[in-house]
Amino acid sequence: MLRVSRCEGAASTTTEQVLYNTLHATHSITVQCMMIPFNDLRARYLTHRQEIDAAVQRVLASGWYILGHEVQAFEAEFAAYCGAAGCVAVNSGTDALHLALRACGVGPGDEVITVAHTAVATVAAIRMTGATPVLVDIDPETYTLSPSALAEAITPATRAVIPVHLYGHPADMDAIRAVAKECFIIEDCAQAHGAHYKGRPVGSFGDLACYSFYPTKNLGALGDGGAVTGNDRDLLEKVRLLREYGWAPSARYVSQIEGVNSRLDEMQAAILRVRLRYLDEENETRRRLAALYNDLLPDALQKPAERPGCRHVYHLYVVQHPERERLRSRLAEQGIGAAVHYPVPVHRQPAYQHGEVRAHALPVTERVAHEVLSLPMHSLLSEMQVRQIAEAVCAALD
Repeated sequence: MLRVSRCEGAASTTTEQVLYNTLHATHSITVQCMMIPFNDLRARYLTHRQEIDAAVQRVLASGWYILGHEVQAFEAEFAAYCGAAGCVAVNSGTDALHLALRACGVGPGDEVITVAHTAVATVAAIRMTGATPVLVDIDPETYTLSPSALAEAITPATRAVIPVHLYGHPADMDAIRAVAKECFIIEDCAQAHGAHYKGRPVGSFGDLACYSFYPTKNLGALGDGGAVTGNDRDLLEKVRLLREYGWAPSARYVSQIEGVNSRLDEMQAAILRVRLRYLDEENETRRRLAALYNDLLPDALQKPAERPGCRHVYHLYVVQHPERERLRSRLAEQGIGAAVHYPVPVHRQPAYQHGEVRAHALPVTERVAHEVLSLPMHSLLSEMQVRQIAEAVCAALD
């Protein structure tokens, strides 16, 4: 809705006021047309509003709001989508990682290797177990865990490795598995719903895999949510026990192990069931828009890589340039939203500058943190908007 302010203190019937209102309205329309937000969650909801509203009404009418039919159905459907033997739905991606680590027996005295160039949730989940995060460098093209850096960091105390499939591109799972043969591998798939590595969905290479359904994700709820998938039914059963106070289905209110409260509610499960039906279609739209970006953007930018055998799903479209802040500022002047994922590596954040977090040499991570920029990318972005963004980027770098 367009809102036009009126000049206070002036008579609304004067010729000057009529002219002012006309010019102001025209200017506002121009600004509205130029504005390209980084994301548009409301539009994503409206696209499937009828189905989502019906799903919500179904839950409300059922009278069952926690761990009921909708959660069970979503777990089965998402496990099938991921090619996994099972799925345990929890209340966030952070909890998914935390409970997966605990199910693998990770705790105080153990080391868990991951990257510093990630959402802080990856490292926060490790710290929640009492284990020590060991942070290593990333591949300069895909921004995912470097297998060679991993090899240098493994010690007898390494209990688990968390490869992050960052921005929608898979980590090099074959190389990581070859290096970390004696460790649990827990895939962080929070940004990679539907991505593939060598013909298989990400999440099917580790002992367990963890997902976030935060609203901005490729598969997003209308609130928080997460899940753990895998093919080891014993590990999945441990996650299921941990999810709800250690209660077994046959002995409710009796804690078999020390668990937590981390339950995906029925409402979000019902919404996710709707959105899962459109995930592949929306991922293909993201891939098409990314290809257009690649064609239009100048070579002065480092554009996203897609390694052979990988299917990138472009949760984010991330470019790299040494004058990132100038570019971001110029785009903002044109009404184009851009973001940085992530400006401060985890090892540089105040909360994690202590002995319980250890970082190896991270030259690529340090450079990337000052140069990466995420351009608008979502399934409702139009080709015209991509062309406008690319034109603005070219002008800013000219």
